[in-house]
Amino acid sequence: MAMELTRQPASPTGEAAPEPAPVTQPRWCRYTRLLLAAGTGWLVLVLLQYPLSGRWWAMMVLNLEPPVAFAAVPLLLLAGIPAARLARRRVPRRPALIVGALALTGLLLGHPWSGLNPAALWQGGGTVPPGALKVVSFNTLAWGKSTTPERFYQALKARNADVYLLQEYVWSDQDDANERQIDDMARIRKEFPDYQVAVQGELVTLSRYPIVSRPAIGPYRATARAASPDWYTVYRTGKVLRTDIGVRGQVVSLYNVHIPVQVDMRESFLSPAFYRTIHDREAARRAQYKGLLDDVRANRNPLLVAGDFNTTAAMGDLRPLRSALDDAADHGGSLWPTSWNEQGRLRLWRLDWTFTSAGLDVARHALTALPEVSDHRLQETVVSVEASR
Repeated sequence: MAMELTRQPASPTGEAAPEPAPVTQPRWCRYTRLLLAAGTGWLVLVLLQYPLSGRWWAMMVLNLEPPVAFAAVPLLLLAGIPAARLARRRVPRRPALIVGALALTGLLLGHPWSGLNPAALWQGGGTVPPGALKVVSFNTLAWGKSTTPERFYQALKARNADVYLLQEYVWSDQDDANERQIDDMARIRKEFPDYQVAVQGELVTLSRYPIVSRPAIGPYRATARAASPDWYTVYRTGKVLRTDIGVRGQVVSLYNVHIPVQVDMRESFLSPAFYRTIHDREAARRAQYKGLLDDVRANRNPLLVAGDFNTTAAMGDLRPLRSALDDAADHGGSLWPTSWNEQGRLRLWRLDWTFTSAGLDVARHALTALPEVSDHRLQETVVSVEASR
């Protein structure tokens, strides 16, 4: 049998034509792959926020980042594409579109966690009506340990508030390791002679209006029923002080709040003790939030909740309260309200919040830095009390 031979077509010169080159997939550069990995990873983190933040203690570790990162990271990813061209790196069209889609989706879904407050741009501060109630909330940093008593009380009195909700009425050593009870009541009554005073552990409420009741709420209920609880038990369980005041025939409920801090900054981020602290303190934080939220939902009075929540917009712990009440910062005029750390280099977190319910109209809200007194900004909220129907 004759064997049939297949011949390569000859070139015009008589030489065999070269084999066609195999079709290969485009090879993306390392920079392109980095953008894709960053965009995918960030979107996964944002998606995990919704089911896990505020429900699983380990998410608190990730949520220690400044909340503005939920806006900054997607914007940086978007900027990475034109930046590549300036650096003479070519990002192919298809991966560029994918990175853009990942970044925009992350920006949209991450906005509620970003701490940005666009409502302040169009709501801002309103006109203060006659008879409005001026409320100051302030973490005093161990009752003004950063300054002298004279300057501390002068700074408070200069606000001329109708109500003061003050936290950290305690003595602490240089490292904040050991809180101790203090008794400065004689000085308080001297400096604020026209105010009624309510004290619960580290919380002090001063009111020009009469305090008509002080219901115990949350974990403090069990402590309040004890015959003579020691100060430290009150300090540990009484992180929410509710006082009802009478304002021109209307009862207004005020909640002075200091949620326990979730981290121990004396421990290294690489130390197992750092994570054990977060795990162990989660239960105490949840108990305080539950007690506060249960009472707020059952309270039919106009109410204002303010204090140091040790919680940022990136943490889901605050989500139920933010859904139930109105954020006073909507009337503050600041697109990015922050309240901590005034005595440090980074002022990227908002730990201090003020919320109001129906029956209180917020005319103005401001966060004022007093770095000589505290590492927290002072909250000042002016509200008008609607007449009862």
